[in-house]
Amino acid sequence: MMRRIGLRDLLKEPFRKPSPLEMIAAELAEAHLAKLEAETAVEYTQSIVDYNVTRITRLNSRLDEYRNDVDAIKVGGTK
Repeated sequence: MMRRIGLRDLLKEPFRKPSPLEMIAAELAEAHLAKLEAETAVEYTQSIVDYNVTRITRLNSRLDEYRNDVDAIKVGGTK
């Protein structure tokens, strides 16, 4: 059976000191949210790292192509 809560109890509720169990539960929920936010930040940062690794590989490849084209022209060939 559910306990009836009177108007007086409802008015006093926001001003009462939370129990240790309520404090622990609130802190645990806060820790879970902080962990989720940190995991999101890690995923985002990892995607930036992956993007730049791919970009560096692509640019190095283009640089090699450019160097080969310039070397071929210097030797007297045409491209």
